[in-house]
Amino acid sequence: MKSILFICFSFLLVLGVQAQEEVKTFTDIEKAKKHAAENNQDILMVFAGSDWCKPCIQFKKDVLQSNDFVDRLEDKLSILYLDFPARRKNKLSKEQTAHNEALAERFNKSGAFPKIVLLDRQEKVLGSPAFKGQTALDFVHELESALTAK
Repeated sequence: MKSILFICFSFLLVLGVQAQEEVKTFTDIEKAKKHAAENNQDILMVFAGSDWCKPCIQFKKDVLQSNDFVDRLEDKLSILYLDFPARRKNKLSKEQTAHNEALAERFNKSGAFPKIVLLDRQEKVLGSPAFKGQTALDFVHELESALTAK
């Protein structure tokens, strides 16, 4: 009986830890701006190709979902994740595609992936840190510097 309780407790503990590693993301700029305004945050806009861009996949996994990022920046940033999938099975709605393309036209004219843009709530660009495979903690330090500089 004790071993069953121990296994159940361990399972729940693991689920709790995994849930902590996920940071809330938005796919709509208006929702991200509203959340940012309500929580006195800035916006981290990420242009990514989730099913074809290896650095984008790495950035999401190694940085956005890292404990370093969540622990240090979750309360300071609203994440706006703008996906540009290539595979038909991952195709976005026409509305979401138009939304993402309109923001890319304004903030990612070069078509870089991943492209990370730090915005204030009025959509003023505060910085555009480059992800070049650095560790989550190094990237977090770059973002913290940009947030402090504003």
